Amino acid sequence: MLLIPAIDLLNGRCVRLLKGDFASQTYYEDEPQRLLARYAAFGVPWVHVVDLDGAKDGAAGNRELVLALAARGAPKLQVGGGLRSAAAIAVLFTQGVQRVVIGSAAVEAPQSVIGWLQRFGAARVCLAFDVCLDAHAVPRVRTRGWRRGTTLSLWDAVAPYLAHGLTHVLCTDIERDGTLAGPNLALYAQAQERLPQLAWQASGGVASAGDLLALAGTGVAAAVSGKALLDGRINLQELQAFLPSASSPVSTCATAAS
Repeated sequence: MLLIPAIDLLNGRCVRLLKGDFASQTYYEDEPQRLLARYAAFGVPWVHVVDLDGAKDGAAGNRELVLALAARGAPKLQVGGGLRSAAAIAVLFTQGVQRVVIGSAAVEAPQSVIGWLQRFGAARVCLAFDVCLDAHAVPRVRTRGWRRGTTLSLWDAVAPYLAHGLTHVLCTDIERDGTLAGPNLALYAQAQERLPQLAWQASGGVASAGDLLALAGTGVAAAVSGKALLDGRINLQELQAFLPSASSPVSTCATAAS
């Protein structure tokens, strides 16, 4: 299983939200360019970048900053937040982004998104479904920066894409996101059991290297983690097992996050 660090951008700064609530923000002093350089030094092959302004408003709120990050060339970036047109996706690809993450549009405009999969290739498009469990433990999808609920289950949301080469799916348990309460292992085990042909990315709740080990045990392809790394809860030595292309460790684990 691969660890993919997350950099969430709000008003040009690194931030983490609690359970997707824009009113519950924690800002970090790390400048986005410096944080990306730190992850590059660790040997991280991929970083997950989210334009939260775009996710909330559907506009390219942090697009210039995202393109500046992509211009580094390494690590590779998968970028999401407010991507709702082929034109916006094409711009990112021409500027060095390696994979796009499609959230709300995957629920609201499936025919368009199927076209994007066919045009850009399944390896370069990840669909993101943010879910909350209902009273019967069914994962129900939310959209528009997690503010709009739907009756659609995760499984129904994924279904239209299975015949069109879908490969990468990011699933975030909103109730776990930013809480450091541990990931929803049952959810990801169920996802892997139902649809083992997909490369699942698990997000939400990771607090320790033990959580990463537990997620690896579910069979998911990757774990996306933001707060645990930013808060220094997982040190560099512990990260090595989840960084298959990692270079030699840097001199101190204490710089893994701040």
